Amino acid sequence: MPQDVRLDLPSGGQQTAVDSSVPTQPDARLRSAREGVALARFLESHLGARTEEFRAGEEAARRRLDALGSGAAGTTLHMEGALRTASRAFLEPDDEGRARLKRLDAALSVIEAAFPQVRTDIELCRLTCAMLEGAWRTRALTPPEDAEPAADCACTLCRALPEPPARTLADYGWRQSAGQPLTVKTWPYHRELDSVLTGGWSLARQINDHELDLGLRYLFEDDILLFHEYKRVIDTIDTGQLTRLIEDRLAENFSTNSARALVCGLYAAHKRSVDEYWLQQHAAGEVVLPQTNPLGRSTYSALQMMDCLFWHVSPDTELWQEEHLTSLLLCRVVDDMSDVRADALTGEISNFWLSAMPAHTKALHAASAVSLIKFGCLPEAHTAMWNSWLMTSTVVWMGLTGRHALWFDGITQGLPPAEECALCDLQPGAHTGILTHGATLTFAERPTAASLSPRTAELSARCRAEHPGTWALFDSELHAFEALHGPWYGDTDSMWEILRRTYVAAVEASAAGASTDRAREIQQDSGAVGAEQFHTLHDPRTGRENTALLAYLFGCAHPHFLWNATGYRPSELEGDWLDG
Repeated sequence: MPQDVRLDLPSGGQQTAVDSSVPTQPDARLRSAREGVALARFLESHLGARTEEFRAGEEAARRRLDALGSGAAGTTLHMEGALRTASRAFLEPDDEGRARLKRLDAALSVIEAAFPQVRTDIELCRLTCAMLEGAWRTRALTPPEDAEPAADCACTLCRALPEPPARTLADYGWRQSAGQPLTVKTWPYHRELDSVLTGGWSLARQINDHELDLGLRYLFEDDILLFHEYKRVIDTIDTGQLTRLIEDRLAENFSTNSARALVCGLYAAHKRSVDEYWLQQHAAGEVVLPQTNPLGRSTYSALQMMDCLFWHVSPDTELWQEEHLTSLLLCRVVDDMSDVRADALTGEISNFWLSAMPAHTKALHAASAVSLIKFGCLPEAHTAMWNSWLMTSTVVWMGLTGRHALWFDGITQGLPPAEECALCDLQPGAHTGILTHGATLTFAERPTAASLSPRTAELSARCRAEHPGTWALFDSELHAFEALHGPWYGDTDSMWEILRRTYVAAVEASAAGASTDRAREIQQDSGAVGAEQFHTLHDPRTGRENTALLAYLFGCAHPHFLWNATGYRPSELEGDWLDG
């Protein structure tokens, strides 16, 4: 019901001058990992077990795939639950860090007093920011731990890890904040921000809200996280006026999600502030930030929960369900996989592939993300749960924006063989225990549809006519897709236009040999075709069908361009911190 509330948030946006007196050696001993441990226990205590509806969908999918003749399980790899692994100890925050935390706490207390309904969110924000402050200082002032080299493990996944291509800062000029945002018009007849970020957010909401209609599709302005986190989008937007608008709306009509957006906005502003502070110290020569960070698996997972928990607004009844949080975490893994070298250059601390984890653990997470993309192609995976389309829509957004390295780093040296490919045989899975009791990856001969449905057969025929050298692989992947998805009823014209300029083009470039120039052309054209065709994903008749097919071919199909983005080669830390 409406509440007569007016928020007067303490200012957290002022910049702190760089303190040149910060010592280059730690002035405090490493303390206990209390924030990391408290954060992990806090998350675990709030997680809800899988719903019966979700479990029933998993079982129905398994029965259907077994009936298609999916081979008996061969290799299995188990991964321990992230929140049950040990958290590293971090240094205490310095004076500037303590001051930032004090300002944050004052602002959060104002929201908590007005809206006790979001007390859980507020506590998560407090714990995460305290851990983040300690992690940054530890990174700056203590020697990095050596990560386990990939060669130490000969498991199915580590043997498949790609050789990372050499990259320099010049390769990422397209990603700089000073550049203009790429144009992706999500609504062809409705004026919106011409922003790739807004486009991806709109897609996730549209596809999830199609039946439930929770009224969250068009509320970009209620989520100030978007405007705090990505300054490139808001050159012409007054964020102060926007914040006041949101406060007025809260006073007029109480919304838990709008109050939650304020919490998330404060977190984003705090994270930006601490990022900027330490990167300025690095640029001034006061500290030297290494090409690693101290985040272990538990602290990485916990940090990523706050980093993306409220980006994809879900009903309160689902917010803490483990299947929901698993999809959030693995979506972030996919993002970090493809953005790794750019984030390395810009100093991002939360990047998964720069954390102090063994290569085997990273490979398990990357494979879990690929497996979840496959799971998202199953019709049984899309229950009434709000974020059931989150992974598939995220992968499609990445592949159609040009901002991410999905195609850029995906061009390999020669086309790898499809026979006995471990990733092709990776079975679909929801991996809902990835945070708690653990998850198991299963490898078995993948099922394939006996014949293609009419619209999918049309895609195959077009490929055979226009790209005969790529047709055999493309056709076999369509058969594998329809085994997971069933008959496809999407838009053949728009999907062929997209696929011939992304997946098919990348396959042909890979078969012809490694070429950074050709890879760059495909990446740029993926943004162009995304701008032309993105609106077709919002068609209520075919949008979900189109999204499922694109997600499969962008994220699961041989030669696994997404997996090829897992490679990482350290280089100098430099670049535009706004992208960090």
